[in-house]
Formats: sequence, C-alpha cells, structure tokens
Amino acid sequence: MRRSSIFLSTLAVAAVAGSFVVSPHAQAQQRKEVKIGVIYDYTGPFAAGGSQAAALGTKIAIDMINEKGGVEGYKIVPIYADAQSKVEVAINEATRLLDQEKTNLVMGLYSSAQCVPLAQKVDAAKEFMWANVCTSSSVFKGKNLRYVFRPQVHSDQFGAASCTFLNENAKAKLNKEPKDLKIAIIYEDGPYGTGVATANEETCKKFGMQIVLKEGYTATAPDLSSLVTKLRRARPDIILHAGYNPDITLFWRQAREQGLKWAALFGHGAGYSQYDKLREAFGKDSEYIYTVDPVPAQLLDPKTLAPGLNQLTQEMVKRYKAETKADQVPPHVSMGFNQTWIFLTDVLPRAIKKYGGTDPEALRKAALDTDIPDGGTIQGYGVKFFPPGTEMAGQNERCSPVVMQYLNGKTEVVWPARLRTADAVLPWPKTHSYSNQ
Repeated sequence: MRRSSIFLSTLAVAAVAGSFVVSPHAQAQQRKEVKIGVIYDYTGPFAAGGSQAAALGTKIAIDMINEKGGVEGYKIVPIYADAQSKVEVAINEATRLLDQEKTNLVMGLYSSAQCVPLAQKVDAAKEFMWANVCTSSSVFKGKNLRYVFRPQVHSDQFGAASCTFLNENAKAKLNKEPKDLKIAIIYEDGPYGTGVATANEETCKKFGMQIVLKEGYTATAPDLSSLVTKLRRARPDIILHAGYNPDITLFWRQAREQGLKWAALFGHGAGYSQYDKLREAFGKDSEYIYTVDPVPAQLLDPKTLAPGLNQLTQEMVKRYKAETKADQVPPHVSMGFNQTWIFLTDVLPRAIKKYGGTDPEALRKAALDTDIPDGGTIQGYGVKFFPPGTEMAGQNERCSPVVMQYLNGKTEVVWPARLRTADAVLPWPKTHSYSNQ
C-alpha cells in the first residue's frame, strides 16, 4: 500500500521475499490512534493577533475528547507545530508532519497567506486538511478542492457584514443616508486583508456609499504615516480596517500623532478581536471599537443552541481562563475549539464507522456528509460543505459572522438583531480621543 507525499511525485517501495509494506494510516489504525498535525503561529506577529488563542482552543478540544476516551476507541495524538508567522515555515511544517510524522491530517492555520498555498499543495497530494481559523475566500474560490475543508467564516462575509451594518444604521444612528456616508478602506495586502477589502468595496458600493479611499499596505511596514496623511485628506466618516498586529498598533499611534479623527472604525477580526491586547495598547481608546468575526461562543443565548452546547462553552471558557489567567476570552478561542470539536465529534466518527478508517479518502467522504443545522455548534451556525464542482467547494455554506463592539469593558454583539446583546454606539462619543464629533 502506498502513501502519497505532499511534495514528492513518486515513492519507491522496495519489497523483499516474505515481507510487505503497511501504510502509515493502517499502522495508526492498528495502534488505535489518529495523529493530527496542528499548525499555528505560536511566535511572530500573528501569535498575539489571535493565533495563540486559537491554538489553545484547539488543544482544549483535543484534551477533552481524549479525557472521554477518544473517538470510537482511537486516541487523538496531536503533534503541535509553530509556523512562526511565516508562509515557508508553515509549508515546511506541513511537509514534516505528513511525510515524517505520518499524521493522518493537518489542522489549524491562522494566517490566510499560509492557507492559500498550503491548501492547494495538500489537495494536490490527496492528503487531508481541516482549516480552523484562516478566512480568505481565495483559499477555496474557483479552486475545486476535494480534500480541504473549512467550517470557518470566509472573508467575503466579513467585508459584507460591516457595510450591511452601516446600511441598516446610517439613518438612525448617524442621521445620514447611506449614499452620503464617506468610507475609507485600509487593509494589509495579503490574502486576508485583500479579500476583506474587496468585499467591503463591493458591498458598500452596492448600498451607494462613497469610497473616498482604498489603500493597502504590507503588514510588516515600519511606517504608515503616508497612509494617515491620505486619510486626513479624504476625511472619511467611517474607516474599515483589516489588519493584524502590530500594524494595527502602528496605525493608531500614527493616527493620533497626526490628529486623524473619524466617527467609527470597524476592524475585521484578526488583531481587532483581541480586546485584551487593544486595551493594553490603547487604554480607554479601545472602547467603542467595532470588530467583525464569528461570535465568541460565551456571548450567545444558550436557548438558541442545541442542548448541551452551553455547558461545553462554559468548560472551554473555564479551561482557557485557568491556562492564561486572562479575563477576556477572544473569539479565536471559540474558532479553534469549535472547528476542532466539529471534526472530532462529527467527521472523524463517521469516517471510522461508515467509511472504514482514517485515511484521506474516508475523511473526505465523511466531511461531505456533514449536515449540522443552525444552532448545532457552539458558535451558533450550522455546517454543510459546498460539494466538488461548485465555486467554493470545501467551504462551509452555513457559517456567518457578527458585528461586535467593545462597550464598558465588555465585548457586545450589536449585529445581527437576533443575536444582539447591546445597542451599538454610533458615532463614537465626543469624549473619545479619535472622535470627529
């Protein structure tokens, strides 16, 4: 039996009389274990932007499953790898995990810049990849991937959410028609930021809003003062920003130095969903910032979820706080935990029971059978993957983000209305350091 390699097109197998070769997948089944290569950025700029939080969420899910006896008698054996916030390191680690560590799959991945090339390489080798956090729509759009799956929200949805929120609230909150709103779109120019910005532009223009500036920059840029200067000239009412960390901190610091003012700023996940880091960097100015992301599970009304999911969320939160001593639980914890839990409790058991194992083909078939209704996961959305032959093959068609705002030291959901936990503050109060009121 033969196992494909992610980078080698052939694999020579020497056979001698009376001997035979057993595939790594078969060996793992004989040992009754499933080896999962878990790739996140534990170091580098992405670590503090949400990757470490997501990685811990994934680890908590795996620990809890193993404490319950594993999956269908199989112990989950995670092998954790640090992508170091670098694309080439992520690819090299995936190679090592699949070819040397003989993992059954790779999972995790925070950065879309890593996800885009890695997904195509894994899929071409007919290996299995489960993406937990990366959001760029370009991971799947038009690629017809067969062995890569993502329950997570994608960037087209991020970019649409902030513009939809503004369209619904412009008149009531800002006393302006949507067509009179001046919007500036700024973004890191990788797959994540570019995807969000493109969706921002398309959706805001659809509502007739004025795009007065659209500008990308390198996430590692040492100076964003020229971007701030352009924003001062454009004088937007609203800034839509897709950024990581520390580029967010750099932008805000230089904006304050140059006296840039605005009515509200909408971040789109990543560094903007790390409230504790924002408070550390900006102090009281972190109040009233908006962020678009999948909802932190602990903010949902338990009555909207399937029985037992609230208790699951509480256990996740308890373990995260015990490990980190943090008072805030960012949404990336829920992302890492939720997607891992979906795989371990829905996909993997079906692969073993219905399709006879844990090889990539069994996992692929099991994932395509997933059919979780809305309210069936701790983040509220359901799971059903677009099938092969469709534009977004492998992407969850039932996922959805929310718009959140930091109010009085808490993260509140302000959109959509059915999940709202607080009324949005728009525009920012006159007392805010960056307010143009």
